[in-house]
Amino acid sequence: MAPAEQDALALREQLFHERVRECIICTLLFASLYILCHFIITHFKQHTDFAAEHDDEDAAVNRIALGLCTFTLAVALGAVLLLPFSIISNEVLLSFPHNYYIQWLNGSLVHGLWNLVFLFSNLSLVFLMPFAYFFTESEGFAGSKKVGGGVPPCLTPVPGSPLTLLPQGIMARVYETSVVLLLLTLLVLGMVWVASAIVGNDVASRQSLYDLWEYYLPYLYSCISLFGVLLLLLCTPFGLSTMFAVTGKLLVKPRLLEDLDEQLSCTRLEEAAVSRRISSGKASCWLNLNVELLREQLFAIRSKRRKLELRQRASPWQRNLGYPLAMLGLLALTGISVLIVCFHVLELLLDDAAMPRGIQQDASLGQVSFSIFGSFGAALQVVLILYLMVSSVVGFYNSPLFTRLLPERQDTPLTKIIGNCVSLLVLSSALPVFSRTLGITRFDLLGDFGRFNWLGNFYIVFLYNMGFAVLTTLCLVKRVSWAVQAELIHAFGLHKLPLPVPRSRRLTKPC
Repeated sequence: MAPAEQDALALREQLFHERVRECIICTLLFASLYILCHFIITHFKQHTDFAAEHDDEDAAVNRIALGLCTFTLAVALGAVLLLPFSIISNEVLLSFPHNYYIQWLNGSLVHGLWNLVFLFSNLSLVFLMPFAYFFTESEGFAGSKKVGGGVPPCLTPVPGSPLTLLPQGIMARVYETSVVLLLLTLLVLGMVWVASAIVGNDVASRQSLYDLWEYYLPYLYSCISLFGVLLLLLCTPFGLSTMFAVTGKLLVKPRLLEDLDEQLSCTRLEEAAVSRRISSGKASCWLNLNVELLREQLFAIRSKRRKLELRQRASPWQRNLGYPLAMLGLLALTGISVLIVCFHVLELLLDDAAMPRGIQQDASLGQVSFSIFGSFGAALQVVLILYLMVSSVVGFYNSPLFTRLLPERQDTPLTKIIGNCVSLLVLSSALPVFSRTLGITRFDLLGDFGRFNWLGNFYIVFLYNMGFAVLTTLCLVKRVSWAVQAELIHAFGLHKLPLPVPRSRRLTKPC
């Protein structure tokens, strides 16, 4: 064999081994995420939905829907970790360029992960989750369960195929779900076609209307990503303010000009007095006895007493160091995010290169750091990305529109699980675009994430950055100012002052 042929064969063999290695790594990563998400869904799912002891058909339907929800949640978690993993990989390759043990970490693997996340996100949003919802709600066509176990004679499964392993009658649900999903797909494609025809009237746009794979699906996912980015914009500031409030409730606050022993003794005396009134059952001379109101008052007093006892038992380190550090950490992360976005707004006004449209598909990792502060800046970017994602999820579940979607431990029905998986996938798949649009990171959007049409619109990107900076600043100032005002009022004892009684209130006459 000639040397040239040997070199070509060695190159093809190397490419083959690299391809196999990338497939194995991607499979292991996704399998780990799938197992983790399975435990998460099992922790929240309602047992009655999946423990159908007397109905094998419903049990099989629920198992299939549970598997689809687990797959979607794994994709959502992969989308959250996609950008941090890419940033960390670039810094590792930049720090150890010739290390033998990290040769598997290369640009081809990262590009493949971005493409897989984009593909699975489209697949889950467009097909799997609608199929799971319609599949759980379907009952089969009228009369289909009485003839042939729900299978039409012309569509009887081939003997020995996997379809024959399904319980009898479940194929009727599969056919009904497929028909409903097909009609829904046609409806959505028609709406996209009409919207595309209205937006673009030129010849090129009309020709692209007939391309399903290259135009319809990217345009549809572009609309979904725009909705997800807008949802992140609305939920993140609200989530930041909610996290400040939750931190104040969970951690023990330091003592500022207050005597906990005196407050605890007064609370115990008040609790004893209310308990005696309930147990005696005697009516007051000035007020009719309301047992239910007294019980609610007793419950509130006991809750206050437990909080005071918890604060009294807390160590000085936990009381005087934990709460200030947590609040300072939240303030620092939020302030840094706002400063980065403000600086990015100035860059948008001065330089077109700051727009998130410059995508380099052939750029290799490990060449240059994506932060001017090196590895420290890259680590800060990862922390900020995860912090904004957590705050957006907290704001999403605490918003009035989506508070009913909040899952409950061992008491979440399957339809609510599907809604949670769809919502988390929309938020997480928009996280890379969200971070790049705000300038949190300079890592280019790889794969089809950079093909969104609205990324090249200066007005949308500029208004988005301004909206995030303004909303976050307002929520931060409002939450911090209210918290400081409440702490000062509570510390100086002003909350104990009697409130003014309006003149319109009538005084009750004595007995």
